[in-house]
Amino acid sequence: MDQELRRLAINSSTSVLELILARIRELKVESGIHRTIFAACPNSLAVIKAALKSAKRCNAPIKFATTLNQVDIDGGYTGLTQKEFVSTIRQEARIINFTGPVIIAIDHGGPWLKDIHTREKWSYQKTMDWIKKSFESAIDAGYDLIHVDPTVDITLPKESIIAVETVVDRTVELIAHTEKYRKQKNLPKIAYEVGTEEVHGGLAKLDVFTKFLELLKKGLAGKGLHDIWPCFVVGKVGTDLHTTEFDPEMARTLTAIAGKYGSVIKGHYSDNVNNPEDYPLSGMGAANIGPEFTEKEYDGLLELEELEASLFKEGRIGKISGIKKQLWDAVINSGRWIKWLSSDETGIDFQNLSPERQEWLVKTGCRYIWENPEVIAARGRLIKNMALNGLDGEEILATHIEQSMDKYFYKFNLVDLNKMLQVKEKSIA
Repeated sequence: MDQELRRLAINSSTSVLELILARIRELKVESGIHRTIFAACPNSLAVIKAALKSAKRCNAPIKFATTLNQVDIDGGYTGLTQKEFVSTIRQEARIINFTGPVIIAIDHGGPWLKDIHTREKWSYQKTMDWIKKSFESAIDAGYDLIHVDPTVDITLPKESIIAVETVVDRTVELIAHTEKYRKQKNLPKIAYEVGTEEVHGGLAKLDVFTKFLELLKKGLAGKGLHDIWPCFVVGKVGTDLHTTEFDPEMARTLTAIAGKYGSVIKGHYSDNVNNPEDYPLSGMGAANIGPEFTEKEYDGLLELEELEASLFKEGRIGKISGIKKQLWDAVINSGRWIKWLSSDETGIDFQNLSPERQEWLVKTGCRYIWENPEVIAARGRLIKNMALNGLDGEEILATHIEQSMDKYFYKFNLVDLNKMLQVKEKSIA
C-alpha cells in the first residue's frame, strides 16, 4: 500500500505525506472526525520495531521524525546514517509484513541544532554547510519530509531572540537549496515543516507567528518556489520539556491562522501528555513523541532485571547482567545529562541532585547511550538469561513501548485509517 500511495503521489505531483493529509481533510468533511498523525522519535532500534508493530496492529500510517543528533551523515548517537536509517526501517517493516504508509522525516534541521555544532561553537557558515549536506543525504535516502528550523543562533547575546526576518531568510535559503538538489536528482516531491515550539525562536507570540508565515510566503515566492509550502507549522500548544498539559484553545487559534495559509499545526514535546484525545478535536495535524519511549524502554529493561534477579536466586542463571548499573554509569559518564539541567541546577554534581531528578536524567538520557558497547553487552546477557529460561525478553520489553504507542494511535483517531486511504486510492484509479 505504501508503494501504491507513493506512485499516486508522483502522478498527482505532490508528496505522499500531503496526499495523506488531503485524505484526512476529506474524511473530516465526510464523517466529522479529524485525525492527528502520530510521529515517533526513533531513538533506538527497539522503538523503530515497536512503532512498526503498533502501526500494523492499528492499521495506521506511522511517521518517524529523527533529529540530526540521532541520525546523520556522521551516524548520530544511533550509529545510523540517513541511508542506513531508511534501510533499517524498510527491513523491519518487511520482517512483519507491514505495508502501510511509513513517513520518514528530519526533525529540527537547522544551524546549531546538532549538539556538536553548539558544543564546539561552529561558525554560521560551517554549520549551515553541514545542515545542507545532511538535507541532501536525507533526500538521497528517500526521506519524505524535512523540518527546517533555523531558530537558534549561538552568535547572539544570551537571552536574545533571533529576529523573525532572519528565521525566514534562513528557512527560505534551506528550502531553496533542498529543492534545487531534489530537482537536479529528479527525485519525488517531499513535504516541509517549519517553525519551532521553543521560545528562543520568537514564534510563540501570535502576531510574530502570523508575521513569520506572511514573510515566508513572500520569501518562497521571491525564489520562484510558488509551488512549495510547508504542510506543518510547529506551534507552541502548552507542552514542553517539563509540562504535559496540551492547550486545546491555543491549538485551535493557531490552527485557524495556519489554515489560512494551507498548513496544519504540528505539536512537539507531546510525551506523556494528559489529554491526547484533544489533539484531533483541536484540529492538530500531527504530534511528535520521543523521550517517552526511551523511558518505557528503560522501564522494560528494569522489569527484565527483576526477573533476572529472581532467576539468579533460584540458581537458574549463572551471571546477572547488571543492566541498571550499566545504564546509569553510561549516562553519567557521557555527560549528556548536563544538557537537561535547569538554570538553577547548573554546576551541580550529578550525585548532589535529588534521587528523583537523577532517575529522570538517566531515563531520558538513555537514548544517547543505547549503542554504548558496555550497554549492548549487558543487554545481550540480559536477553540471553531470559531465553535460557524460556522467556522472550525482547517481547516483554517491546510491550512497554507498544502500549504507549497504541494509546496515541487510538487517541489520535488513526486506527484503520489505512483502510480509508485504500478506498480513496481505488476511487481515484
